[in-house]
Amino acid sequence: MAVYDIAGLKVNIVNVKGRTEKQARPYLSDNQDENQNIDIVVDVDEKRVLRAMEEHPELVQDDWEYMLTGSDFYTELLNFNGIILHSSCIVVDGMAYAFSADSGTGKSTHTQLWLKHLGDRAYMLNDDKPAIRLIDGKVYACGTPWSGKYDYSTPKIVELAGICFLERSETNWIKKADTSKAVYNIFSQTIRNLNAEKMDKLFDVLEQIFAKVPLYELGCDISEEAFLTSYNAMKK
Repeated sequence: MAVYDIAGLKVNIVNVKGRTEKQARPYLSDNQDENQNIDIVVDVDEKRVLRAMEEHPELVQDDWEYMLTGSDFYTELLNFNGIILHSSCIVVDGMAYAFSADSGTGKSTHTQLWLKHLGDRAYMLNDDKPAIRLIDGKVYACGTPWSGKYDYSTPKIVELAGICFLERSETNWIKKADTSKAVYNIFSQTIRNLNAEKMDKLFDVLEQIFAKVPLYELGCDISEEAFLTSYNAMKK
């Protein structure tokens, strides 16, 4: 049994190997006692992996194990007031900022601007799938092993100061997000294919996150001005 500390929870990933094991290594718990209480068990059956490979042979077994373990973790995370947000999430001066968009839009490019200009004040928490959790009335962003092909992640839990939905633009602008549009944006960037009970839980968690965390829409290019536009508006 391998026990990991992920998003403030004890997680047992059964038969972990390959890419998943490598990216989860920094999250290994100091306590590997088999008798301790486990919050989430992630157990991806090999038959399930093989079925996925039959449907999508362009991906190898290691890729599917990585994706399915992540999917199972984030589905169970709803039971602990948490969601996945497909985003690039950085920490600046002890507060987290998540930039969310479809793949290829430029969210990682934008957070790299923050890291470049802020130096030692900033670091990457997770560059692909951070966990967002409500803990004791506050909203936190959490590093996880499911952090993209370059594995930019840090095993920390940091209070979340803002969520920004990013789009490409020839000019740089930022505004407070419209709530109805934010709901759509979140749904396109979080776990899907939930049953009715899990969907109700997702709505409940989102409602609480929206009430506590500022939401923004950002249009940007890749210039220094783009960094200044988002930083000056979002910095807490």
